[in-house]
Amino acid sequence: MLSRVFGFGRRSFESLSEQEILALAISSEEDDGRIYRAYADGLAETFPQSAKLFEAMAEEEDGHRDALIELFRKRFGERIPLIRREHVKGYYERKPDWLVRPLGIEAVRRQAEAMERQAYLFYVEAAKRTSDASTRKLLDDLAAAEQGHESSAHALEQQHVPGDVRVEEATAEQRQFILTYVQPGLAGLMDGSVSTLAPIFAAAFATHDTWQTLLVGLAASIGAGISMGFTEVASDDGKLSGRGSPIKRGLTVGIMTTLGGLGHALPYLIPHFWTATAVAAVVVFFELWAIAFVQNRYMQTPFLRAAFQVVLGGALVFAAGVLIGNA
Repeated sequence: MLSRVFGFGRRSFESLSEQEILALAISSEEDDGRIYRAYADGLAETFPQSAKLFEAMAEEEDGHRDALIELFRKRFGERIPLIRREHVKGYYERKPDWLVRPLGIEAVRRQAEAMERQAYLFYVEAAKRTSDASTRKLLDDLAAAEQGHESSAHALEQQHVPGDVRVEEATAEQRQFILTYVQPGLAGLMDGSVSTLAPIFAAAFATHDTWQTLLVGLAASIGAGISMGFTEVASDDGKLSGRGSPIKRGLTVGIMTTLGGLGHALPYLIPHFWTATAVAAVVVFFELWAIAFVQNRYMQTPFLRAAFQVVLGGALVFAAGVLIGNA
């Protein structure tokens, strides 16, 4: 770990020979080709047209690698030393695709642009460090190729991802985000914010004891979060409904349920009962406003209607808690 942070055991780029620079370029092109193919595989099921774009880009990286290998053989023979990015101090690194999943269309395209820009800068610097005419020419050509990949990628995008397809993919990505994260999160926030109102405020007005109320609130919030999370995971595996990973949905709904309840439970850390209750009431207002905002923003529900529904439901549950607590 320390060797990666401080660069121990790694060579500086300036210390590399021409042979080592070519070996580094070969391994870099191989890695980039693998990454583009991994992007294509990750996008193939949901975004097939964009997957074709990255397959084409991977083939271009293969061509660069082959040209570099041919030059290496002519100059240095068949044995190519294994030099990778992580062996060179200060050299750019690539995130493997499994670290950036789920693969969003725009995020992957931005990552591809950054990869091509970094490769261009590498070839420019590498060309400065070689005296062999054929090597320098190839590195300059590859630098020009990487620099031109922006227009090349744009042309490939027009071929494989025309405007209407891109709109469809963006719509599908937005829909998947809503199904996997927004809907479960909203359900959790509503359940945590509204359903825990009754037990928390019932305990508050029954005991007028902030510590006991806090314990009830913690139990209700955490218990509801665990219950909602397991229910979401068990109710739908996402394969037929298209709602995505049940683990992601379960974690989202569980966390949001817990947070929704804790929002108006934690004010009872304040030892003065009426101060804690007033703060909890203010928190409830903001929780209900957040629910209405999310409904309006992602579910296309008119804000006033969403606010009325949430406030009405919250008021009924709150009233039930107060009445039971005062009984």
